[in-house]
Amino acid sequence: MWTQIVGKIRMAHAPLLNHWWQVPLYVSPRGLTTSSIPYGAESFDIEFDFLDHELKIRTSRGGAAGIPLVPKTVATFYDETLTALKELGVETHISATPNEVDPAIPFAEDTEHRSYDADAVHLFWRQLLQADRLIHEFRSRFIGKVSPVHFFWGSFDMACTRFSGRTAPTHPGGAPNCGDWVMVEGYSHELSSCGFWPGGGEEGAFYAYAYPQPDGFADYPVRPADAFWSKDFVQFLLPYEKVRAATDPDAAVLDFLQSTYEADAELGNWDRNALEAPPDRLDPFQVHRSRPTG
Repeated sequence: MWTQIVGKIRMAHAPLLNHWWQVPLYVSPRGLTTSSIPYGAESFDIEFDFLDHELKIRTSRGGAAGIPLVPKTVATFYDETLTALKELGVETHISATPNEVDPAIPFAEDTEHRSYDADAVHLFWRQLLQADRLIHEFRSRFIGKVSPVHFFWGSFDMACTRFSGRTAPTHPGGAPNCGDWVMVEGYSHELSSCGFWPGGGEEGAFYAYAYPQPDGFADYPVRPADAFWSKDFVQFLLPYEKVRAATDPDAAVLDFLQSTYEADAELGNWDRNALEAPPDRLDPFQVHRSRPTG
């Protein structure tokens, strides 16, 4: 719920981008950050610091505030965050009810959810660090339209999405407490999406899905051997605990991401020659030698 509050603050000030790319958070060396948010001719950012366990707010005018991340109600966190922003000269109004959850208790009224396990949060962030660097490596192989690697606070997952370039059938929606038009924008074009989510396994799971799902997708032979198709989640999953115990965890994740993408690209007839390129295609020494001099 705290990440929803911070994400909605970013959404309130950032211009709309396709597929809602202006709303997620990003992994940072200390936690999760909004990155720079415009505010008139100035800017500010908000970071969940999972080392100091503090919500840090900074403005381009030099102002700063810190809110301790300790067990407290959602209502208290909501009030503290908006009060800190106001004291820094950042007036903010958000849709103050969570999305994609049921029940959706208004933030100012939520005195039920009050836990904060610092050790668990730190471990989850360490998982995100590993997922972030590997998904970025996977992303580098694609030169077509592709999303950033970002953390969606509604579904609470890290995601990276590749697009074929073709439009998709209108998405039916159906997420709890979230207008169908939100999903229509998010899934307006054919896509292959992957990421990491704290559900789907004892320690979370890497996931991959396609929209629309081509015929035969669920039966495609993906890798590694521990990956499987989940009928419950309608996507491929690779449990984090299997990755952690693998001989080469990085190779296992990259194999999963590549093979699940290939399932969509091959069965969906993507123009792979136009959309893919080796990330090491430019020899940095050759580039340096070829630069004009004088």
